[in-house]
Amino acid sequence: MSKTAIQGVTSTDKAAIRNAATIIALRDRMGDNPKVLMGQRGAKAAFMPNKFVFPGGAVDLGDASVPLAQPLPEICRSRLADQASPGLEHALAIAAIRELWEETGLILGYPGNWQADISADWQGFAATGHLPSAQALQFVFRALTPPGRPRRFDARFFLVDADEIAGDLDDFSQASDELSHLQWIPLSKVRSFDLPFITEVVLAEVTGRLKDLTPPLSVPYFCNNDEESLFLRLKGRPMPTAD
Repeated sequence: MSKTAIQGVTSTDKAAIRNAATIIALRDRMGDNPKVLMGQRGAKAAFMPNKFVFPGGAVDLGDASVPLAQPLPEICRSRLADQASPGLEHALAIAAIRELWEETGLILGYPGNWQADISADWQGFAATGHLPSAQALQFVFRALTPPGRPRRFDARFFLVDADEIAGDLDDFSQASDELSHLQWIPLSKVRSFDLPFITEVVLAEVTGRLKDLTPPLSVPYFCNNDEESLFLRLKGRPMPTAD
């Protein structure tokens, strides 16, 4: 059983809340027919079977040690640090980039050669001649899965313009089989698909920000804890500076 880091603690409990990262990739954002990248989860999936979702998944223990060619924007790091374990923002950014690559075969990176040892999870990515880059990611939403679900995630949603993705946006040949029917869905039609409730909430937030290219000053946090459901705003906290 694989171990999972949650709130600074290592756990092997499947019922534990897992930190997760999700990518909302927007294509033709400033045009008349913007589209979002989504795929369908399998019918036998334990979490959200058959639903159309954004690429994403849980943070792995190894994500914290993968270097970034370009860091997250400072404002996004600050918002991610709010009500979270210290240093988690780097692992979340890496997880978002890794999940995009694994589930779609698309590359969010900067041209370059790896100087460190390459884990199995990153060998295919490294072979494309890119290093992971978080510069284009914008942290726009956070949601905690309600109690009673078979899996619970503390998910951070990152918005990225498709223009920042390297390569052919319609080439999903390197994707794993975790998501089927990968496609760029027009925002005008996306609600006709079978979507999870939280995905509809996030889409509403993103649609309201289509023409705003700057990271949000505060980030919605849909917190479903054991006592109540809260809709909070993450306003960030000061980040440590290098000596």
